[in-house]
Amino acid sequence: MRPDLPTIRSAVLAWFETNARDLPWRRPGTSAWAVLVSEIMLQQTPVARVEPVWRAWLTRWPAPADLAVARPADVLRAWDRLGYPRRALRLQECARVITAEHDGVVPDTEAGLLALPGIGQYTAAAVAAFAHGRNAVVLDTNVRRVLTRAMEGRALPPPTLGRAERERAASHLPTDPATSVRWNVGLMELGALVCTARSPRCTECPLREQCAWLRAGRPADEHAARRRTQAWHGTDRQVRGRIMAHLRAHPPEEWAATAELLTAGADGADPRALPDPGQPARALASLVADGLVAAGTGVQAGWYRLP
Repeated sequence: MRPDLPTIRSAVLAWFETNARDLPWRRPGTSAWAVLVSEIMLQQTPVARVEPVWRAWLTRWPAPADLAVARPADVLRAWDRLGYPRRALRLQECARVITAEHDGVVPDTEAGLLALPGIGQYTAAAVAAFAHGRNAVVLDTNVRRVLTRAMEGRALPPPTLGRAERERAASHLPTDPATSVRWNVGLMELGALVCTARSPRCTECPLREQCAWLRAGRPADEHAARRRTQAWHGTDRQVRGRIMAHLRAHPPEEWAATAELLTAGADGADPRALPDPGQPARALASLVADGLVAAGTGVQAGWYRLP
C-alpha cells in the first residue's frame, strides 16, 4: 500500500504544532537577516552551539549594513568555534552585497537569494520560506531523510541530491504558501528529533502507520558503500582549527606566534607529535590563501594574525 500523502501531511503538521522546539529564529517578528544568519550558522553545526553565537552576533550586527563594515578579524573572532570559518567571511560578503545592491533588504525570492555570495540552493529556499513565507522546496538532510523513508521506503537518501528527488519533493509540497512553510519546518524538526539517521525512534513517530520504510521492515542503507565518513583527528582541518583558536585569543592587531607555535593552538598540542610533519606549513598556507589569516611581511615575516 502506497503512503497516503494527505494523511502524512496532516500528521506532520499536527505533530509539529505540539513538539516544535522554541528556537529564536523561528519566532514571529524575526528579521529576514536574522533568519539568513541562522541558516548559514546551522550548516553542519548543532543548534546548541549555534544559538548563543547567533544571539551575540545579532546583538552586535543586527542588520547587514552593520556587518558589512566590521573588521574581518572581529567577524572571525565572533564566529568562535562554529567551524568552517570561511562561512563567516562569506556571510560578510553577503551583507556587503545586500547593503550595496538591495538597500539593506534581504531578497525575498529564491533567484534573488541565489545571486548573493555564498548562498546555495538549500539556503535560498530556506530563507525564502522561513523569512518571507514563500512556497519553496526546502531540502536539508533531515527533510530528505524523512521523505525518503516515509514516501520511498528506503533507509537514507542518495549521497547526492538529484533532480528526480527534488521533483518528488516538490510534488509533496502543499500549494498554500503558509502550509508549505509549516510542512517544510515540520519535516525538518521530525528528522532532527525523531526520524534520526542512526537511531530513529519509530515507535514515537507520527508517521509510523504510513511510513513505507517501517512497513518494509526497515531495510538497510542501499547507498552505504558510497558514503564518505569525514575524519577530524589528525587532519589538516584539525590543525587549521588549532591555528584559528590560537589567533582568536589575541587582539586583532597583534601579530601572534610563529607558525610552529600557532600549530599547537589553544589546546597546547605539540606540533612535533603530528603524524605528518608537513601539516603545520600546509594548514597555515591554506588559511592564508582562504583569507582567514594574514601573513606578516618585513619585520613581521614569519608571524601571523587574523585579517
